[in-house]
Amino acid sequence: MDDTTMTASLPVIFDCDPGIDDSIALLGAFVAPELDIRAILTVCGNQPLERTLRNALQICELAGRDGIPVHPGAPRPLCREPIHGLFHGETGLGAARLPEPQKRPEPTGAVEALIDHLGRAVREEGPKITLCCLGPLTNLALALRIAPDIAGGIERVVMMGGAFHAPGNRSLTSEFNMLADPHAAAVVFAAGLPMTVLGLDATHQVILRPEHVARFVGASGRISAAMAGLMASWDRNDPKRYGTRGGPLHDPLVTAFLLRPDLFETRPARIFVETESPLCLGQTVADWYGQSGAPANADIVLKVDAEGVIDLYLGLLTQYEMRGAA
Repeated sequence: MDDTTMTASLPVIFDCDPGIDDSIALLGAFVAPELDIRAILTVCGNQPLERTLRNALQICELAGRDGIPVHPGAPRPLCREPIHGLFHGETGLGAARLPEPQKRPEPTGAVEALIDHLGRAVREEGPKITLCCLGPLTNLALALRIAPDIAGGIERVVMMGGAFHAPGNRSLTSEFNMLADPHAAAVVFAAGLPMTVLGLDATHQVILRPEHVARFVGASGRISAAMAGLMASWDRNDPKRYGTRGGPLHDPLVTAFLLRPDLFETRPARIFVETESPLCLGQTVADWYGQSGAPANADIVLKVDAEGVIDLYLGLLTQYEMRGAA
């Protein structure tokens, strides 16, 4: 199915650093007729920018969605030295070996593209755009600093990042996306945007066990070989941390939230990001009880219907079998 046959309703932009779980989030979104994907932005994160850009192009190629513009974004964090993901393999796509992408990246950078899309939404008075942030927030922070008025074109930021009651997954206190660019996160959280935050408190509730992975691969039709490669090392084999074998479904929860918000329960709070402490750099601190005197700036997801999310993704992946193409 080509892009023109999609019945779109919600305009979205994905800002990501593919990454295995970013790729699954995109593959799910590609076959969801409820979503009108205006652009994919890439950023330095799980891998260096050159690789995350290539991975995004390859995932579009795999899904048959070469009509979606893919823009290269920030090649490094705002202030700190880059760090990269530990569980995504040499290429960032696990054991998947995807063909050379025929699609080329856009000449326009991600920050310029954000300013353009959101600026037009402001000038034309809608529709506003939902930003789906799956990686470090560098692109959005830069865009807001350059053109703060674009905030008026954002319907909501739905992002994966942070850890509140849960411990960090890259340091003792911090989730990877926040640690990768804490200064950018601080800029975004201070911007007064409508935000929904899916941190480790949410993602660690949705553990894909080996039997789930087998079902995902079996359901995904013509992309099953690629899915098997993506998920070959999904099992963290760390029951002490996760309560069972398997691995958490991080970034795909953003797509799931867009499609089925009824599967999630949220609580508003003010989020602060630590940008100075060597020990706690990137820690997200939620003011649950208004002790800071600052108003809430995000809805934090605290409860997830895990089986509902898994069933949702099984249904999405089945589209690759039913339709033959995304």
